[in-house]
Amino acid sequence: MIGISKLYCGSVEVSDPLRYGRDSSKLPSHLLQFSKDKKPVVVWNMTKRCNLRCVHCYAFAEGEGYRGNELSTQEGMSMIDDLASFGSPVILFSGGEPLLRDDLHLLIDYAAKKGMRAVISTNGTLITEEKAKIFSEFSLSYIGISIDGIGKINDTFRGVEGAFGRAVIGIRNAKKAGIKVGLRFTINKRNYKEIPKVFDLIEEEGIERVCFYHLVYAGRGSRLIAEDLARRETRKVVDYIMDRTKKSFEKGRPIEVLTVDNHADGPYIYLRLLKENGKRAEEVYELLEMNEGNASGKGIACVDEEGNVHADQFWRHYAFGNVRERPFSKIWMDTSNELMAKLKDKKQFVKGRCAKCRWLNVCGGNFRVRAEAATGDVWAEDPQCYLTEEEIIPLGT
Repeated sequence: MIGISKLYCGSVEVSDPLRYGRDSSKLPSHLLQFSKDKKPVVVWNMTKRCNLRCVHCYAFAEGEGYRGNELSTQEGMSMIDDLASFGSPVILFSGGEPLLRDDLHLLIDYAAKKGMRAVISTNGTLITEEKAKIFSEFSLSYIGISIDGIGKINDTFRGVEGAFGRAVIGIRNAKKAGIKVGLRFTINKRNYKEIPKVFDLIEEEGIERVCFYHLVYAGRGSRLIAEDLARRETRKVVDYIMDRTKKSFEKGRPIEVLTVDNHADGPYIYLRLLKENGKRAEEVYELLEMNEGNASGKGIACVDEEGNVHADQFWRHYAFGNVRERPFSKIWMDTSNELMAKLKDKKQFVKGRCAKCRWLNVCGGNFRVRAEAATGDVWAEDPQCYLTEEEIIPLGT
């Protein structure tokens, strides 16, 4: 996760995370990525049920009538007990569509009372005024609503006509209830030209945050490899996101803008700042070192609907254990598992361009799931690193 507004627009200074000792239990949510202990943010894909049919769904979500072996309310609360004791700062309720679980508000309330920040990732179409009001009463910190274009573009991507309009209503209902709202947008060839319109929507609706996700080849998204952007296209998109974020700040309407799942964005921002603002560039490099790049298996974790623990939400094809059999905290710290041990310090195992790259300390070897999906080798170079050979070669070589 790379904060464009934090880094490029200077909304975060080096002194900000240092003020809290970089302790995840003390850091406000917008500074968590700079923690030194990297206690994992946990994505709980609490159901595979969903009312949409998104073409890129990493979880292979099923229809609303699907009945899998979901963790019960009590099992979820037991897991939250362990997460809170372990020090995980955030639990993100996701799916499928988490609003299809009748106990969602109870679990949000339980997590908040245990001292965790509770957030939701949803398609937004089921957020009625009534549900938004309930969520606001149960200490929900944030709702991230997935929109992948405007109107028909979004509806085609999400497999249901009218999904966009219903999501916008959901956004308005959440904001009316006083809940912080952000957008989540997955970049690909079908929709990258929609990004300017998404920024327009953000301004029109007074939305406070947006995360632009680079495409990860997982779940149904593994069928979209051919629809990923070419490297030159990715560079243009990241440049546009930076430009548009800067304009928002200049107009006095700052929004929080992040890019996710391609840590080449960090060095790319730094290299651009070197040309524009050398002093800020050096401060950004310090923040990037604190961020450490990809956090799969270290600072981010996933628990699926059946309780299986994964390195992140895209790595559902490999489980380290199940919370029904062992607490999450025990599974997460068990480095007798070779893959878990290597993910804790992945930089020494990456190959190809990643191994020789001068940005390895701030990128962390980028996204292992994408490398595995494209090459069959989990430690191969990430095919979507868009930095040129000249940009990655260590200085003095």
